[in-house]
Amino acid sequence: MLTQTLRELEDDGLISRKVYVEVPPKVEYRLTNVGVELIPFIRYLNEWGEKQMRLENLMRIEQC
Repeated sequence: MLTQTLRELEDDGLISRKVYVEVPPKVEYRLTNVGVELIPFIRYLNEWGEKQMRLENLMRIEQC
């Protein structure tokens, strides 16, 4: 599943992959410029999700 997700992110241009020919095999992944541009949006979604969870927890507490 991880490999599939990494390939999809690479196909979408969000990460780049560098393979080193050595033993043991080594692969590095990095965010592309497009991937870096998404960081503020991901942070915003994370903050929004945390806020929603806090509100849901407060609603559950109030219902008790």
